[in-house]
Amino acid sequence: MNDVRRWSMLGLGVFAQASSAVFQYGVSFLLPALTDRGMHLATAGLLVTMPTVGLMCTLIAWGYVVDRIGERKVLVLGPAIMLVAGCAAALTTNTIALGATLLIGGIGAASTNGASGRVIIGWFPPHRRGLAMGIRQTAQPLGVGIGALAVPAVAAGHGVPVAILVPALMAGVAALGCYFGIVDPPRPKSTEPVLRANPYRGASTLWRIHAVSVLLVVPQGMVWTFALLWLHRDVGWSVTAAGTLVTATQFLGALGRIGAGAWSDRVGSRMRPLRTVAIAAVISMGALAFTAWTQWWWAAIPLLVLASVITVSDNGLAFTSVAEIAGPYWSGRGLGIQNTGQNLTMAAIPPVFGAFITAAGFPAAYLVAAVLAAAAIPVVPVAVEQTRQRGPEAAT
Repeated sequence: MNDVRRWSMLGLGVFAQASSAVFQYGVSFLLPALTDRGMHLATAGLLVTMPTVGLMCTLIAWGYVVDRIGERKVLVLGPAIMLVAGCAAALTTNTIALGATLLIGGIGAASTNGASGRVIIGWFPPHRRGLAMGIRQTAQPLGVGIGALAVPAVAAGHGVPVAILVPALMAGVAALGCYFGIVDPPRPKSTEPVLRANPYRGASTLWRIHAVSVLLVVPQGMVWTFALLWLHRDVGWSVTAAGTLVTATQFLGALGRIGAGAWSDRVGSRMRPLRTVAIAAVISMGALAFTAWTQWWWAAIPLLVLASVITVSDNGLAFTSVAEIAGPYWSGRGLGIQNTGQNLTMAAIPPVFGAFITAAGFPAAYLVAAVLAAAAIPVVPVAVEQTRQRGPEAAT
């Protein structure tokens, strides 16, 4: 496999994953248009969560499908489902039918998470996987950015149905591109019992990585969800200024993911950089809590930007490690479990921390996020990774 073909497949994987992110998150930018045309806010809020519900309920199932039939078919089928569901959503005028089609679109969106990661693991050598996976992890912030720019603008100018077609058509292009451009990476013979063995039995490594990711997604979700509100309410910035800074941190976070991946390739380890990122998350969130409490805005705002970059830098490291440890016949399910845990935690952050911030304020919430990140540090399986790299003889 030449480098041009390898990188082109990475590009297709990023585009497919970005189209899923636009479908999952971009629909939420329809809230103003939906409420302006008379829909109750609670109903509109429920509608825009349907893609996320569909995604979270089927991530592991899609992982199983990838393990069974391969990456290319899933990267064509999933986006095709998004295309059909999005077109159906654009054509319906019934609220229940709209919710159902958005749910189905979310089911299709779940397909790209594991499949695009598997393509990278299969075609990139170990010393370049971290960088490649870091690039792949930029798909989410890129998708959110595309959704934020395109969906509300199209809805304002042409209506909600046309706006829903934005992620649908993007998914259609992704399906077509993956059909012609993706090649399933080679897999060892499935008759080898070691490769078919369940990596979750008799070992805690994968469970520990999942637990670390769940703990570290809390500070990430805190910053993503509440930064704009904090800047506006406590610091006193305008919504426009706060939104501009938050958007900028999304793109800086994307660069942070790439940098973390390249770093892991350079040092030949995923877990040591992951532990360092966890330590940095503790320090940055703790410092943010202190400066928010003292109202030292000159320090708190740069710390917010720094924390926004640090707290997303672990995603690609954990994702790559799960795929490498789970192996070619279990990585689909492993990545599904990884994404499910993170998405469920992320979904709980707005209501849980929203109530906590109301009762105790932002500084206390930032401190809690720092404490949870600290709890992740001893869980990172650095010693296990070092033993695996030295070989089985080192464990005896």
